[in-house]
Amino acid sequence: MSAGATSLTRVETGIPGLDHVSQGGFPEGRVVVVAGPAGSAKTVLAGQFLAAGAARGEPGVFVTLEESAGDLRRNLATLGFAIDEWEQSGHWCFVDGSPRYDAHLDEVLPVHFDTLLAQIGQAMDRTGATRVVIDSFGAAGFDRDLGVSRVRLRGLLSELRRLGATVVMTVETDHDGDSALAGRGVEQYVADCVVLLRNSLEGESRRRTVEVLKMRGAEHRRGQFAFTVVPGEGVVVLPISVQGLDQGSTDNRVTSGNVELDSLCGGGFFRDSIVLVSGATGTGKTLLVTEFLAGGVARGEKSLMLAFEESHDQLHRNARGWGYDFAQAESDGLLKVVSTYPEVATLEDHLVEIKRVVDAYEPARIAIDSLSALERVGSTKAFREFLIGLTSYVKAKQTVGLFTASTDALLGGSSVTETHISTLTDSIIVLRYVEVFGAVKRAVTVLKMRGSDHDRDIREYRIDSTGLHVGDPFRTVAGILSGNVVNLVSLDGSAPSK
Repeated sequence: MSAGATSLTRVETGIPGLDHVSQGGFPEGRVVVVAGPAGSAKTVLAGQFLAAGAARGEPGVFVTLEESAGDLRRNLATLGFAIDEWEQSGHWCFVDGSPRYDAHLDEVLPVHFDTLLAQIGQAMDRTGATRVVIDSFGAAGFDRDLGVSRVRLRGLLSELRRLGATVVMTVETDHDGDSALAGRGVEQYVADCVVLLRNSLEGESRRRTVEVLKMRGAEHRRGQFAFTVVPGEGVVVLPISVQGLDQGSTDNRVTSGNVELDSLCGGGFFRDSIVLVSGATGTGKTLLVTEFLAGGVARGEKSLMLAFEESHDQLHRNARGWGYDFAQAESDGLLKVVSTYPEVATLEDHLVEIKRVVDAYEPARIAIDSLSALERVGSTKAFREFLIGLTSYVKAKQTVGLFTASTDALLGGSSVTETHISTLTDSIIVLRYVEVFGAVKRAVTVLKMRGSDHDRDIREYRIDSTGLHVGDPFRTVAGILSGNVVNLVSLDGSAPSK
């Protein structure tokens, strides 16, 4: 818990990212309504709040009004919560108020609030609980008698406040969420805080977001923040960046793995920079990634490659073709290649997995090939938030990153991916095809490099079995980057006619 001289004491939720969004957790001794439609992870979040307390020695009571205690125990245990152990130690207690069916009346019996309050009070006295979860209020006969249920609910929550408990209560909404919550009036009459969970369909995929809609007397971050549910862990909220713009910076340079490219970049890449390599298929983006990783391996630096277009074995074969033994590098622990299809997970899941791999392996270099493959997984908004989260995380690690993006046009043009990430990168290297008097050649230029002078020419390059080789500048053509190439000199050396 944390407290300020003029601020409310907070109860840390223990949910990754949520304490950042709520700016310290939920206010102590208050009622927090967690509202959302089916599939938005309300029960998971509530259970995780209780589990975080139990793991720290803060007892909690889980009041279930929908599923049986047995079902909840089994379901929550799949998230890695040691519920059986906590029940035995007195740090977790279920109050089972799940619906009872009366065969004679042929109906589900309503919840008796007086009985429920007595059960909760006994459980709190027995465990010393300071955290209480009620899941879900909609199952307590709320819709049956709105006025009476609201009065009883206010009495129940007032008593829990008097006992000093921080209460998380889940409320079911329809697919819209906002309108259903407002229509019931729960947040107006009983809630000190309202947290909205959404499970929206964007294109052909669903995206979960969390929003702290209201928090009386306490500051919190506004807006929707993406989250995912990780097997064996639970809810992970992904703020765009928890680091802000206060990361450190360094003048230290590292090699790109290609001496000639280092020269174009003024001596190599900065240690804490993000470099984007943009080009059409076949221009050598993966080759530059290979040389970048090999450059790290040659200097004893741990390097990580996250591949979303080619398999692990294919990348090894390609590297062998250019004279690099990636298999030996992996065996020596200096290289890790992770290859997966983008469509197997959401962007939020990919970001969580990337962070997990980076935290475990602690590389000095990170390469992603390619961002364009990930772009097709989610919406435009989700992709841009993914990029912001990814780049801020890599920069906070003081790790040099080399990311690739594909252009749709073979000659010139730019990609949607490049448009999204260009402002987030420190350097941009552009690879293009160019037609010169009936021959297709390749062109490279360093379009941008923050904090450093660099070569501004558009130079020809070639690729052979030993790698990428930078040549002389193009002096007889114009319009290479746009794709509208104009030959400035004819084959016989004369100026073109106008």
